Parts: sequence; C-alpha cells; structure tokens
Amino acid sequence: MADPRLFPSGSNSSGDASGPGRRKYNPYHDLSTPYSYQTLYDLPTSPEFLFQEESAAQRRSWGENLTYYTGVGYLSGAVAGAALGLRDAAAGSEPGDTAKIRANRVLNSCGGGGRRLGNRLGVIGLMYAGMESAMVAARDRDDWVNSVAAGLGTGALFRAANGPRSAAVAGAIGGVLAGAAMAGKQLAKRYVPAI
Repeated sequence: MADPRLFPSGSNSSGDASGPGRRKYNPYHDLSTPYSYQTLYDLPTSPEFLFQEESAAQRRSWGENLTYYTGVGYLSGAVAGAALGLRDAAAGSEPGDTAKIRANRVLNSCGGGGRRLGNRLGVIGLMYAGMESAMVAARDRDDWVNSVAAGLGTGALFRAANGPRSAAVAGAIGGVLAGAAMAGKQLAKRYVPAI
C-alpha cells in the first residue's frame, strides 16, 4: 500500500507532480528496458511456429483436420436432418391437432432427424479425416490421391457391415465425391478471386 505521507488527503486528482514529495506512479520504473505501450501490446498477426519447418507447410495438422471435418459433418448433418424433420412434421400433422401438439411434433421430428443425420455425417467426417491424415503420413505427400483414397476407404468402411457389395458401392461413391470436391477446390482457387 502507498505511504500516506506521499499522498496526503485532499490531493488534487489532476495528476500534478509538481508538489513536494509527490510523483506520478510508473509501474515500469524499476525495469531497465525502455517501454512503449505500442510495442508492449503489439501482438503479431501471423501465426507463430515452434519450428521453421512447420511454417512451410500449407496444411492443417491431423488434429485440426479431425476437428474440422467432424464438426462440419455434424453441423451440416444436424441442419439438414432438422430440415427433413420439419418436413416430416408438417406432412404428419392432422387437422384436429392443437398448437401444443404440433409444436411437440415439430420439435421431436427436428431433434430426432438432426441427431441421426448429424451423427452419421460426423462419423463420416471423422473417418475421412483419419484416413486422409494417415495417407499423408504414409506417402509423405499432400495431393489429390490422398483425398480420393480417403474417400474410397471411408465409404467402404462406413458400409462394411452391410456386406462387400454395399461397401464397394459406397467406396466408389466416396471416391467420386472426394475427387469432385478436390476438382471443385482447384477450380475455385483458379477462377474465384480471393476476397
């Protein structure tokens, strides 16, 4: 606590340091380095890396990939499932229903549909991210082959319990969708201006 003799009661609050025994408080007084509030709180805007090799990579890490694809899959599936549930609730309404029963039907249908489709697409995103990261680690290259192979593997693994024919069809669909997504990404990089 400050010494009361340095700051007697009735001192003005204008910050005048001309009086005897009075000085402005400077928290950086005992530090030997010059200070500037601009340099003290000027944080870098570019990402910081521990190793220089990390800054050269233009790719998300496997953990970021896992989080991204799982989150995007779950969120988009939940929204699409809720929309389908809303459609089913509207189709299943009866003329004699009260507003309370209709609202209950809508909430149950939207919640159930969103949960089911969100979980499915979240699991698909999780498997895809894991397989793509494993392909990048195994091949030590990041190109379209990894994405297409991850799409093939994800589709086949997701439908493997339904038999080999279903797994093969789902794998082919997954590979085609991953290839189309990579082609769309390349076209967007080339023809869509950066915002």
